[in-house]
Amino acid sequence: MKKVLRWIVIYSFCSGAAAFGQGDKELAEEYFKNNDCAKALTYYTSLLKSSFEKGALKNYTNCIARTRAWGDGEQFYKRQIKNDAVNASWYYLYWGVLLEAQGKSQEASKRNEQAVTSSGARIELKRDLADEFRSINQPEWAKNILLQAREGAKRNDLFNLELASVYRDLNDPEKMIDELLSYGLRYQNTEVVQNMLQDFTKDEKEQVLLEKVLYDKIQKFPNEGFYNELLIWYQIQRKDFYKAFIQERSLDKRFKHNGARLYNLGMLALQNVDYHTAGAVFDYLVKEYPKGQLYPVSRRMAIFAREEQVKNTYPVKKSEVQKLLGQYQQLVDELGTNVRTMEALRNMAILNAFYMDDFKKAIDILETAIEAGKQEKNFVDKCKLDLGDIYLLQGEPWEATLVYSQVEKSQKDDVLGYEAKLRNAKLHYYKGDFILAKAVLDILKKATTREIANDANELSLLIMDNTGLDSNETAMKEYSSVELLLFQNKKFEALDTLKKLYQRYQGHSLADEILWLTAKTYIKLDSNQQALENLKLLTSKFGHDIFGDDALFATAKLYQEKLNEKDQAMKLYQELMEKYPGSIFVAESRKRFRILRGDVIN
Repeated sequence: MKKVLRWIVIYSFCSGAAAFGQGDKELAEEYFKNNDCAKALTYYTSLLKSSFEKGALKNYTNCIARTRAWGDGEQFYKRQIKNDAVNASWYYLYWGVLLEAQGKSQEASKRNEQAVTSSGARIELKRDLADEFRSINQPEWAKNILLQAREGAKRNDLFNLELASVYRDLNDPEKMIDELLSYGLRYQNTEVVQNMLQDFTKDEKEQVLLEKVLYDKIQKFPNEGFYNELLIWYQIQRKDFYKAFIQERSLDKRFKHNGARLYNLGMLALQNVDYHTAGAVFDYLVKEYPKGQLYPVSRRMAIFAREEQVKNTYPVKKSEVQKLLGQYQQLVDELGTNVRTMEALRNMAILNAFYMDDFKKAIDILETAIEAGKQEKNFVDKCKLDLGDIYLLQGEPWEATLVYSQVEKSQKDDVLGYEAKLRNAKLHYYKGDFILAKAVLDILKKATTREIANDANELSLLIMDNTGLDSNETAMKEYSSVELLLFQNKKFEALDTLKKLYQRYQGHSLADEILWLTAKTYIKLDSNQQALENLKLLTSKFGHDIFGDDALFATAKLYQEKLNEKDQAMKLYQELMEKYPGSIFVAESRKRFRILRGDVIN
């Protein structure tokens, strides 16, 4: 370091006055970094006499505090304020910092006041001083100087975003929200406001306040779309799609969006598994726009939303599936067999195959769908994947793999091609050909879609963790054959086999997988007590393993939704949050716990 400093000094003398100043700065910073404040102060003092630099003043103040040279600092600030009136505000501010360091808060406040006063009418300087007050944890003074600037300029729109941040520091959410809304309304910049609200309203009380304020604004200014837009965004962030639907419906009528935004909201609700709201949105579109462009797809999506509800309510009732098939048929009868109804036909085929066990009818409908959509290559290939699934349901794996492979070839580097490859890998797995299955899955782990890559990775890990433990991999082959039975909807046969497998392989690495699969199957049959028995066994014996949090969450849900044992459900949600803080179920557990406790969830 000495050599470096010597070189700097020599260079400074050789390069004239400008270079001398630059050398002072570099030397000061070098000494400051090395915690040699005594020498750094000499150079900072020299540097600040010739020109003002905020960074140098900050470091100078820091060094005075470290060396406790309070008298030298005071003399320096007095002299600089007298000689450099333009930058007096900064010297007052840092003098205040020094006084705070000495525990002289009242004197520090006087210097802060002088910093504000000496800034005069310079708007940008006031903004910079406010930033500095925030950085030294003095938000009250930041607020004071910004409000003074606003008053002096007679402009209430100044510094909305800066004051919002300050009010956040001061824990004054009402004023924070008011400043953000004022900014957003004036500049119609919803994106900036949304980003800041997302950062600033993480506390539940702040979120409740924001919603209340927005509702109040909408009532007071019904024709101002900005508040509606923001409320809809907020409700979507909270995944409260029904409330968003109410607001969006109002905007649709007022601003004549012709249902386009409502359709997007319905699709978003569907993706987030809010089938009830999705159905309500699409039903509304069907009713309000019977001659609109969105009518055919809205009609189909309304039925599809109900289909998802039926399929995810255990046990699935064939009578409800029959109703869905009737509704799809009505749609086809109304609109004809064409590209507008090809997706409805495909849905009908899947329902007939998977829930009505009518494979012949399913295949006939698929062929009709393929004919209707023959110009749409992707649609035809999706139907071929469905056809492969139906062959597998019928116990014809060779026919299934033939169809899957056709799609692989047709869609080689596209998502559907990867999907076909994944189904072929699962088929190899069902048949007990684990080496071939894993080879395909390892390729798919790099797939373009996260869902396919995750599925491939999960199955690959299952194979890797549970093969090679015995010479003929009997346990894994028996387990994979059970998964095929479940795919074919042979749940009772699968359960009988799973019970035998657990008795036989309690000490095997598959034991927790067997219990988890058994519990999930009982849940789908609405056999809740049997499901609970397996979940409790899984939690007690394998709670530390991969399915620990899954089992605990599923148990809590059963107590809440099926057995109506509120206290037990709350206890288990609490246990999950404490025992598995990194679990993906923590957020949902917290929400459910609070609902059961009686908290107001907006």
